[in-house]
Amino acid sequence: MIEAYDPAAFPPLGVTVDLVLMTIRDSRLAVLLQHRDEEPYKGKWALPGGFVREDEGFDAAAQRILADKAGLPGAWLEQLYSFGDPGRDPRMRIVTIAYFALLPVGDLAAALSGRDDLILAPLDALPVLAFDHAGIVDHAAERLRGKLDYAPVAFALLPPRFTLRALQDVHEAILGIRLNKPAFRRRMLDKGWIEGTGEKETGGAFRPAELFGVNPDLAGFGTGPS
Repeated sequence: MIEAYDPAAFPPLGVTVDLVLMTIRDSRLAVLLQHRDEEPYKGKWALPGGFVREDEGFDAAAQRILADKAGLPGAWLEQLYSFGDPGRDPRMRIVTIAYFALLPVGDLAAALSGRDDLILAPLDALPVLAFDHAGIVDHAAERLRGKLDYAPVAFALLPPRFTLRALQDVHEAILGIRLNKPAFRRRMLDKGWIEGTGEKETGGAFRPAELFGVNPDLAGFGTGPS
């Protein structure tokens, strides 16, 4: 039997989208934050977000907010999780759908240009965040760290040609720990995610390292929901 709708029993419910846009800056995992200029939490930092319009889906809302709030024309956004604690927003009962993206620092640095309402904040030195956004960031970071060993997500932060040292640097920044160099390189090669290009890096002061690329069979793998 379908329960009849009773406005008194089911008060208005708002739906928002919040974006967790992460990168690595100065060897630290960082997230894009926006300064709030209105209540609630006026003056606090928060994830870029906004309400879902009546005539749009979640994915469309996420892309619109990405452009309007973060100044980015488009990116692959993975739906992360929904957060609906009744007290998470003082205005009314609001459920937020969080989306996640791992982006090159150059893309986010370009979005910051000329904007004083956006910052890239290291996860290990976050300011006090509005709403439950600190918990959302923590959830995204844990999801990312958990995916590193079974999905080649780290390549989103690397150029098409990269050294094993650069690949290890990315993993260490995400995990927040130092990794054993021989063991890491052996694991990456055994996974079959990368292959040598036969090229060497240039311009270095030391012996040039071999450049690697992503195995073509992995094209698109690890960039979407899992």
